[in-house]
Amino acid sequence: MYRPLAFAVDDVATLHEVLRERVFATFAANHDGASRFAYAPVVVDDDNGSLGAVRFHLARNNPLAELPDGAALSFSMIAGDAYVSPDWYETEGRVPTWNYIAVEGRGVIARLNGDDLRRLLVDLSAMEESKLAPKPPWTIDKVPEEKMDALMNAIVGFSLRFEVLEGKFKLSQNVTPEDIDGVIRGLEQRADAMSLKIAKAMRGIRT
Repeated sequence: MYRPLAFAVDDVATLHEVLRERVFATFAANHDGASRFAYAPVVVDDDNGSLGAVRFHLARNNPLAELPDGAALSFSMIAGDAYVSPDWYETEGRVPTWNYIAVEGRGVIARLNGDDLRRLLVDLSAMEESKLAPKPPWTIDKVPEEKMDALMNAIVGFSLRFEVLEGKFKLSQNVTPEDIDGVIRGLEQRADAMSLKIAKAMRGIRT
């Protein structure tokens, strides 16, 4: 990804935190002579001393589900984005732009066997159900085994171990502190979820 130095983020723990919060990712690979894309939620696996990995599953009929062990796969996630109006800057003469948080990765995949695929589904649902507290968590054992077997046969699970993992946090780091404050105020006044998310991230770089 194109990453001016002011926006580059390479800290693995920070990038993993973004992936765990946003969860939903885009995958891409060349398959059958064409560029193919797929979309799926991920579970992040830390591995001290490395860039870690993500686990995910695709519908068996998805063309990318045909990829074999060792195939190359690219990963992309936009964790938040928001329009920035020039009217929010203290400095005159600036132009509109877009602030965003993006993470990209590349690596090779390994297909998950039945037990590991089931573990992925357990981990993914547990991760998301925990965000719904105090609601009692839904668990996979509530699905009848016959139906669970059919569902398991309809999907294919993968682990993508990163060989490259990098972030771009474009949060107005290239303008004055006064301009940053103006953008934060503008985003907070919009009050939609994405604008507030970007404003919060911008406050983080001001501390």
